[in-house]
Amino acid sequence: MSAHRRMFSTRWLAAGGAAVLAGILGVALLLQNSGSACAAPPSTTTKTGKATFYDLAGTSGNCSFEVPADDLYVALGPNQYAEGASCGAYLDVTGPKGKVRVKVFDSCPECAPGHLDLSRTAFKRIGNEVDGIISIKYKLVTNPAVPAPISVRIKEGASQYWFAARIDNHANLLSSVKVAGPGRAFSAAHRTDFNYWLIDSGAGSGPYKIKITDVYGNTATVTGIDMKPGTVQKTGVRLTGGSSAVVKKTATPAAKASSSAPTKKKAAASASVPPAAPRSPAAPVLESAPVASPSGADQPLVDLAAADPAASC
Repeated sequence: MSAHRRMFSTRWLAAGGAAVLAGILGVALLLQNSGSACAAPPSTTTKTGKATFYDLAGTSGNCSFEVPADDLYVALGPNQYAEGASCGAYLDVTGPKGKVRVKVFDSCPECAPGHLDLSRTAFKRIGNEVDGIISIKYKLVTNPAVPAPISVRIKEGASQYWFAARIDNHANLLSSVKVAGPGRAFSAAHRTDFNYWLIDSGAGSGPYKIKITDVYGNTATVTGIDMKPGTVQKTGVRLTGGSSAVVKKTATPAAKASSSAPTKKKAAASASVPPAAPRSPAAPVLESAPVASPSGADQPLVDLAAADPAASC
């Protein structure tokens, strides 16, 4: 079991942050205030690495999502977390005991590329808990099934003068979010590393239309989103189509992500389960062991390779 704290001290609070993300990923992905995006699809090739596990201990992850009902989630290192760009994507992870699908939910500051920190529940699906660390294969899932249509959560502190919303159940990696208030044209929002989309000058008083686009070019627009901070507003919309009306609004406790980056505390490991650190020299894939880097482990999760752009770009 890993014993790290979730902590990011920086935010992606400007359009220029997209250039930083592109540098991290080594790609030509344009996420500008114009909202345009043109890039090759993410890599879905299988990569190898290692997995550990952790417990939330009553907190939430850096992606600001509610904990998945199935408790299957993963935290990624800085390169693969990519300032929040990987939030909400799904990975298929294969270990000694089988395969599990997990949602990108959190960051792991000390995890190198290829080191996935799984929920305890996910880890137990593919490995023996007592091992603490296992070798894995994993890949990004394209168009995964999601438990519900798109939902939108307006952040505490938001108002007609400062817009902040979290999008959930979008399935694929997102490339842009645009918001239109009453009588207004769509304005591009920018993403933070805690996975909220912001318009610093606000978008009016609402209700809002929100246009969501993923990296494959799939687009959906949800309507009737109200300025109700702290409320998850469920819709009937999926990126593949559906109704655009808000069908239900459910007040929920705030996910523990504030304007300052959230800090995650680990639960103590069971006495029968050794923590990941200190790690035994006999472990097969130790960070300190003199072994070759796992194949593909140095590749970012969001591997938007420099391929020829689409003809429409």
